[in-house]
Amino acid sequence: MFTKGNFQNIIKQAKSVQDKLEATQAELEKLEVEGQSGGGMVVAKVNGKQELLSLRIDPEILSDDVEMVEDLIMAAVNQGLSKAGKESQKRMAGVSGSMMIALGDLKASDLSE
Repeated sequence: MFTKGNFQNIIKQAKSVQDKLEATQAELEKLEVEGQSGGGMVVAKVNGKQELLSLRIDPEILSDDVEMVEDLIMAAVNQGLSKAGKESQKRMAGVSGSMMIALGDLKASDLSE
């Protein structure tokens, strides 16, 4: 039987998951990872929201072939984005796991009349 207590429990669990989601999103905004290429000659710093925060290029390579420098930049940025994406997925999986556990605690009889 679906009771007021069951409904309140569902709301409480949903609020808990929402709070965890918001906290995780705030953590991801602060998370910073680096991608590198050319042995550290190009370093891209990316946050957990997969936004490029900074790009550092060793001045020595600026006199090199432009296409090579462009390739190094793309490689560093892509590596940073990949790292940020993996970390984001890992942290969000923890939140979605909490949601699945909360939903798993419900019984079919809780939802029937």
